[in-house]
Formats: sequence, C-alpha cells, structure tokens
Amino acid sequence: MSRSANITASLPPLSLYVHIPWCVQKCPYCDFNSHNLKGGLPESEYISHLLDDLTEDLPLVTIDGKLREVSTIFIGGGTPSLLSVAGMKKLIDGIAARIPLSPNVEITMEANPGTVEAEKFIGFEKAGINRISVGVQSFDEQHLQALGRIHDSAQASAAIQLAKQLPLRSFNLDLMHGLPNQSVEDAMLDLEKAIALAPPHLSWYQLTIEPNTSFYSKPPTLPDDDILWDIQEQGHQLLTEAGYEQYEISAYAKPGQQCQHNLNYWRFGDYLGIGCGAHGKLSVLQNNSQKAMSNASELSSDGSANGLKILRTVKVKHPKGYMDLTRKYMDKVSEVESDDLAFEFFMNRFRVMEICPKAEFEKTTGRPLTNAELLSLDKAEKMQLITSNEYEWQLTDTGKRYLNSLLDLFL
Repeated sequence: MSRSANITASLPPLSLYVHIPWCVQKCPYCDFNSHNLKGGLPESEYISHLLDDLTEDLPLVTIDGKLREVSTIFIGGGTPSLLSVAGMKKLIDGIAARIPLSPNVEITMEANPGTVEAEKFIGFEKAGINRISVGVQSFDEQHLQALGRIHDSAQASAAIQLAKQLPLRSFNLDLMHGLPNQSVEDAMLDLEKAIALAPPHLSWYQLTIEPNTSFYSKPPTLPDDDILWDIQEQGHQLLTEAGYEQYEISAYAKPGQQCQHNLNYWRFGDYLGIGCGAHGKLSVLQNNSQKAMSNASELSSDGSANGLKILRTVKVKHPKGYMDLTRKYMDKVSEVESDDLAFEFFMNRFRVMEICPKAEFEKTTGRPLTNAELLSLDKAEKMQLITSNEYEWQLTDTGKRYLNSLLDLFL
C-alpha cells in the first residue's frame, strides 16, 4: 500500500456540505445563514462561485498529490429546492469533475414543500440527487402559520408522496415539536400523520429559541418542561412501535435508512463546507494545515500529536461578500486546541445512540485521552450518564436526557 493510501485509510470519511443561502421567506425560529430572496435568484453566478470555492479547498484534502474521496454530499440552506433542475445538475456535475466521489455516494438535498412540484422533483433525481429531506415541520395549519412556513398541510403531504414515487435511495421528513401552545395531543397527532406517510427517515426535533431570530426578540409561549418531556416519551414510544429506531438524539430511521452524512458529522468525521457561511471540519497533516492557514484571514493555532491537526473552516457569510471577486471565499481557519478536543469529540459522538469504540478518540483526534478526561468519563459513568467496558462507551437513557450535563464534564 502506498504512503498516501496508508494515510488516507487512517483518516475518517470525507463529506461535502453545500450551502444555498436564499429562502422565499425567513422563518422566525431560523438562526441559519439564510436570506429572503429579493428579485431573481443569481443561480448561475452563485453555482460558479461554489465550484471555485471547492477548487480552492482541494489542497486541504490532497495527500501526496491524490485527492481524498467524498462519501456523502448534503445540499442545505436556505432552500436548495429553489434552484432549477439545470442549475442542480451543473452543481453536481461540477463537484464530480473536481473531486472523486464514492461509487455509493449519498447526495441529499433539502426541499421546502412550497417550492417543489412533480416535474422538479423528478428532475432533481435525474440530476444526481438520491436522497431528499422535506421540511414539513408540522401538519397543523395554525402551527405552520406561527412558524412562518410558506406551505400548508396538503402541500407537505403531496411533497412526501412525490418523494415516495421517485427511485431515491431514501428520503427524510423533518418534523418539529414543542411548538407555540402545542399540547401533547397536538404533537402526537402531527407525529401520527408523519408516520402514516411512511418516510424511511424521520427527523423529529424540539423547537428551541435561538439568538438573532424573530422568536428571540418576541418569544412565543412554548410548552412547559413537563409537557415537553411527555411529548418526548410518548413520541419515542409511537415511533418505536411504528418500526423506527432512534439512532441519533433527534433522528429516527427504519433499519438501514440512517442518514450517512449526519452519521459522519456525529462520528467526528471530516467535511468540506462550501457556500456562504459554510463550516468545515478537517483532519489534516502538518503541511496541509499550513497551506490552509496561509489562506485564512483569521487563525488560532495549537500543536497536536502525530502531525495530525483538526481544522475548523468558515466561509464568508453574506452572499454579496461571498460573490465579491476581490476577496477569498475562506473567512476563518482555526485549529482546534488540544484542550478542546475531548469536548468537541464527545459533543458529537454522544449524539449517536450506537456504541462508541474507545479507540476512535485517538484515531480521530490524533492524541490519547488525558488523565483529567479519563476522570471525567469515570464521573459520567458514576452519574449513570454512560456505561463502559475495556473497549467502548455507551450513552444511557439518562445520558440522552441530560446530555448537556454530560458534556459539561469536559469543559
């Protein structure tokens, strides 16, 4: 085996995140980097910038002159389904021309039920999309209105039915709970309607009020903690009885239908991020990290073991600045400091319900656990947040409920 093949085999899988920053209307709960679409979508221009952005990042994923292979692609936003079919094909073909894709690559696109129709869905699949994530959020008209969604319940159901008819590898239904003035009964009715549509994958997550959102400045009345916990317990039972397995804190799937892109995130895998404000996380060797750092406008750095460094990248946030030809796409590159590696690793890894092999920590961070971190893990076990044996850790049901308390042990 060649040196580059040896090194590449020791690194985690590589994913690619592509950010499309425009929406028809900004939702009041959304803290993602999204912007109301005013006038026409600058599709062709933006896609050209995305591909140039990817080209500039390639040195970060090149070892001995050979590019690493991308195992998953996730096109998020914003509202990626605003793109035309021709634009989506140009984007996917352009990515494939620049970096090798796995023969079994998973390519997910987020879609808003209010921006899709049959012909467009069919076209997206033919352009290379093999997994669609439909942002339903609720089937209740009043809750949809409160959430600022541009679709209604009938459009949501129709979008899922369209996805079911396509030769996709899978599709996801996004559903929220803990909505303004939502009762346990309301939440279960939403969940029952979602289950009746039989999506292979269901993301079911609680509404949280984030800074820099309309809901933060004018908070709605949300269910209290007792109602939220009842929703969680009853919803989990409903999903389990319907044959869904919880494999991540807020994700359920039928057997074999887990989202591979999200799993790579939570397993502390690597991902390039292209597009406005896109974030990336990369395991790089010393020489590659220096190339990345020389291209960054801001940098914090700290040494790490074995010549392996964990870099976080952030692209220019605003579309106007991102598409300004006088500047670079990269806004910041920072190395994760050694003292922060345990928190970052477990913050991701303990979101997943599966067993975590202990050997993964050193393999993905480039250093062994410190004595202080081992003591924190011992404390977590005594608090019944995790269980462990000689070879692996496992999150408990208590750990799922009090995940923040578990992570606080590593701060």
